[in-house]
Amino acid sequence: MSEQHCVGDSIVAQRHGRIGHILLNRPKALNALNLEMIRLITQALEAWRDDPAVHAVVLEGAGGRAFCAGGDIRAVRDWALSGDDASIAAFFSEEYALNAAIAAYPKPYISLIDGFCMGGGIGLSVHGTIRVASETAQFAMPETAIALFPDVGATFVLPRLPGELGMYLGLTGARLVGADAVHAGLATHFVPHHAFAALRHTLAQGGVATLAGFAETLPEFSLAPKRPMIDHCFGQGSIVAIEDALRADGSEFAVETLAILAKMSPSSLRWTFDILRAGAGRTLAQCLEAEFALVTRITHHPDFAEGVRAMVVDKDRNPKWTGL
Repeated sequence: MSEQHCVGDSIVAQRHGRIGHILLNRPKALNALNLEMIRLITQALEAWRDDPAVHAVVLEGAGGRAFCAGGDIRAVRDWALSGDDASIAAFFSEEYALNAAIAAYPKPYISLIDGFCMGGGIGLSVHGTIRVASETAQFAMPETAIALFPDVGATFVLPRLPGELGMYLGLTGARLVGADAVHAGLATHFVPHHAFAALRHTLAQGGVATLAGFAETLPEFSLAPKRPMIDHCFGQGSIVAIEDALRADGSEFAVETLAILAKMSPSSLRWTFDILRAGAGRTLAQCLEAEFALVTRITHHPDFAEGVRAMVVDKDRNPKWTGL
């Protein structure tokens, strides 16, 4: 049985058997999250919260290329350039409220993740009960490349990953593919892409317990050999100290990591370091509050408009940072 709940240009929410199913439906935009989507997802979750027919919520992205490649950062840049502070505040306040609602949701909340899961896509998934990654899933928080910082509650999540993986991922924007995301703690289960349709059907018919029959044994964590170096270098007390430790290490991986950091906004690296360290001692609510205070300031920093121009608008990959 399928019962339609709501259909928008960008979201389809329906009940299938025991599950409420939400489809992110902007495949040409890699399901990038805009304000309409935030509001429709929020409405669906509220409608199903107390519905006894809905035992769990399942979220996935249309198109096969992305679960959700992030927030609609081009729109945020346009608002910043035009001085539309109200739209910036509405977007981030409602997005962060949705992140908090997912974390507090009283029913199992399951993300089926294929393709890109970045930025806002992390926020839609990581706070939920279950995050199923396929071999095509690519998780990342690449905000330092556009002079932002890992937000959507990532300042709570990243400091709680094993060792210094969170600081490493937050500063470099490194991608974790499939099973590696489970090892790191961003995903909870590894299921091959070809099994997703059967998994969705089985969840609708048999409930969350049926997931166990689909999860596969994890291959070895590809970053395992590099963990001692990551924990040592990214456990330092400042960006300068991290870079010095990487230089002192001198390995190929350390040199490659230094080169990545050199491309990022220097301001963004400092903002990210400080807010991730602080996040280790904050609740999720406190982290989201601190993120909102910071994001509404730095979207007006010149590096933000330049970073989005270089990486998203013109795509020349050559931002000119102020260094301030």
